[in-house]
Amino acid sequence: MITHLRLENFKAWEDSGNVEFGPITALFGSNSSGKTSFLQSLLLLKQTAESSDRGRVFDLGGGPASLVSLGTFNDITFQHDSERTVGIEIGWRESRVFEIQNTETKKRSPIAASRDLSLHARVREVRSFPVVQQIEYGMGRLSFSLTRSRSGKDEYVLSSNDYHFKRVTGRPWPLPAPGKFYSFPDQVRAYFQNAAFLSDLELQFEKLCGRIYYLGPLRQDPARQYIWSGGRPVDVGRRGELAVEALIASQADGRTNARGFAVRKDGLRRTRLISVEEHVAAWLQELGLIHSFAVEPVDDRGTLYRVQVRRSPASTPVLLTDVGFGVSQVLPVLVLLAYAPEGSTVLLEQPEIHLHPAVQSGLADVVIEAAKVRNIQVVVESHSEHFLMRLQRRIAEREIGRGVTLEPDDCLLYFCRTEGAASRVDRLVLDPFGNITNWPDDFFGNQFEEASAMNRAARRRAIDEKSD
Repeated sequence: MITHLRLENFKAWEDSGNVEFGPITALFGSNSSGKTSFLQSLLLLKQTAESSDRGRVFDLGGGPASLVSLGTFNDITFQHDSERTVGIEIGWRESRVFEIQNTETKKRSPIAASRDLSLHARVREVRSFPVVQQIEYGMGRLSFSLTRSRSGKDEYVLSSNDYHFKRVTGRPWPLPAPGKFYSFPDQVRAYFQNAAFLSDLELQFEKLCGRIYYLGPLRQDPARQYIWSGGRPVDVGRRGELAVEALIASQADGRTNARGFAVRKDGLRRTRLISVEEHVAAWLQELGLIHSFAVEPVDDRGTLYRVQVRRSPASTPVLLTDVGFGVSQVLPVLVLLAYAPEGSTVLLEQPEIHLHPAVQSGLADVVIEAAKVRNIQVVVESHSEHFLMRLQRRIAEREIGRGVTLEPDDCLLYFCRTEGAASRVDRLVLDPFGNITNWPDDFFGNQFEEASAMNRAARRRAIDEKSD
């Protein structure tokens, strides 16, 4: 699970400071306030980690398959100032303890062990190319750094705050520049006797990136039929175009999910398992969008499928294309939260688009269940007041059904704003009753001023009509 993120000289952020992440992290704010940059920075990390080009410091995208397209390095630098250094720091917690083994003795023993890891990368433009200035991994109290020489040459120094790297015998050649922003050059393992574990740190970061999934705000229109060739998509696609294919694949695999808790007669709780399709259907029904939902094969070979829904128990089944637009728009959100493996981090950009206010509220319950029952970390960028108010209500209720308990620390809420040339982020403080104790001015507009202006206009019109 991601524990914190910090952006330095990245797009609108001169320095965001450490932004803590929880099981549910929600970012609010006006347009162009910088909240989307948090999601984009995570997508940049994932996109670069999964790129086949080992020599590219940052994969800024631009192709049709890119998760995010950020232009040039100058485009992502705060105020497009080439003298600034872009920094991204990310911390995360592993489900199991990560150990560094002592390879210098016959009996292998851990030198250090921790579940908390971090990576801080600093990149600067040099001669029109992005160049890594420093890579620093953190592991508990330990840190391991690769820093560019101040001489201006592309030479690097390996160091640690509490670990001694031992050089091999021979001439002390300088270390060359790394490739990607997070990777040590191969020469590190060749020049030092006890640096092999650095590859494990890189691998842990790559695994973290592999657990990040994203769904954008613009979703693909539904189709009347879907062709399945036996593929098993990793996620639902950036626009939700693979949502139905993911459901079909989960049917073929027989995948099941936890759905709340049931209490047995002996008083012990047990998790009830249902299929991914049943999970999505249950959410759609609870949101009040449809009564039933099914993905059915059309041909005998199981290659052609259609999605049938019923609006009510007595209604005739119709195709997904023949119901309200909101159903097809929320479907990828529900599928991703039900399909992503446990322990994943799901990034949702404006999941409330095209949804009725009541459904926007219900979407908060979907996110809560995914986070608390399926162990999915959910990061939401939203403009929805209804989504926020449902989160506040559930915190006030605390026990929200199906054995799920929600505490204020489970929901970390932020408000992004522009202050001068830079963006600023404020943590919204929630008390145990769901109240925001530091509510920003005009958070969702000034409702009191709107009502007051309406009343003044009504009085003026009433006076004008009497005078006529």
